[in-house]
Amino acid sequence: MPETRYRPRRSMIFAPGDNPRMCLKALDTGADMVCIDLEDAVAPGDKDAARDGAVGIFRDLDPRATGPETVVRINSLHSLDGVKDVAALADLPNPPAGFMLTKVKGPGEVAMLDDVLSDAGAASFLHVIIETNEALDQAFDIARSSRRARSLLFGAIDMAADLRTTNDWENLLFARSRVVHAAAGAGIDLIDVPWLDLEDMDGLRDEARRCASLGFTGKAAIHPKQIPVLNETFSPAADEVALAREIIAAFEAGDGGLVVHRGKLIEKPVLRSMQRIVAIADAQ
Repeated sequence: MPETRYRPRRSMIFAPGDNPRMCLKALDTGADMVCIDLEDAVAPGDKDAARDGAVGIFRDLDPRATGPETVVRINSLHSLDGVKDVAALADLPNPPAGFMLTKVKGPGEVAMLDDVLSDAGAASFLHVIIETNEALDQAFDIARSSRRARSLLFGAIDMAADLRTTNDWENLLFARSRVVHAAAGAGIDLIDVPWLDLEDMDGLRDEARRCASLGFTGKAAIHPKQIPVLNETFSPAADEVALAREIIAAFEAGDGGLVVHRGKLIEKPVLRSMQRIVAIADAQ
């Protein structure tokens, strides 16, 4: 199920499903993705109301309109609420652009939801949170478990608890790196956990840069003021885009597996990275 064009997923903001007003405001934050949250952001007693609110939002959204990619984070498929979420949203005339799976333990859950969406005739994509030790162990299989998969998300807080450690960069570096490897191998995006300190914008910028350097393609947010930092950090600079276009043109003009550009030998595997840079720039 290929996308007709590349969609940047540099930033994603969560909005609680039981607050429709906040969900609609999130659409105007400048985030590449808006995630209507039916899971962590909603109290157990409010799940039904949140689900009804999400149904109303997606029923009214125009799928042809430009704007952020709007997805829904459902409850675990191991729970009754998760099953209800899928049943209520999958066969809408305008289903969510994507379903975000939580508490995943293995690829079977992803494949099962793929089957359900196919049965409902929904063209929704899948985004999978890697937040359990079981999911980390099977990250490579999860990333390749469905042609609908468009991103993995790294859930640092739950992962730290599962690994019996703390949510610090150094402690979770191996886990992050493993998920980078899995997402890159499957050719899908990878989004990091939100930065939770709203007053520490320097900390947000530093962690976002670390994630980008490691191989992440975006990061989640919990407040609109974080979005500009994320969009800037995960966007290629103008000189990077110009260089990428030059290298692509050089390969197109040649007929071999390498070119010499500005005195440097460049091999063909670099071409894929250059094409991605240009795709991000062109999609903005």
